[in-house]
Amino acid sequence: QVNVVESGGGSVPAGGSLRLSCTASGSTFSLNPIAWFRQVPGKQRDFVASIDNGSHFYADSVKGRFTLSRDDAKNTLDLEMNALKPEDTGVYYCRARSATRPVTHHWGQGTQVTVSS
Repeated sequence: QVNVVESGGGSVPAGGSLRLSCTASGSTFSLNPIAWFRQVPGKQRDFVASIDNGSHFYADSVKGRFTLSRDDAKNTLDLEMNALKPEDTGVYYCRARSATRPVTHHWGQGTQVTVSS
């Protein structure tokens, strides 16, 4: 049993900010959130940001505006989104990875972010 949950989505005017949070847990193995993706209906799911061995990676479209933060004690991965634009609108999904082998990846159900002009 695995559980990946995103929260913090909502509606905000252009230029506003939102902070998304992802929590992940597994009943028989540890599960760690590692990345955020987003998707607009009719479009592919696109990479937004990820963390790997302490290094942060961002899509060019969000670089300088979005910031990842990890809380090891709570096993959460937050995405601080600033200076939001209408094109940031979409469903934001958290991707989590098992901490032990075999490596498995899991998606959350997503949280809606709507940025109005």
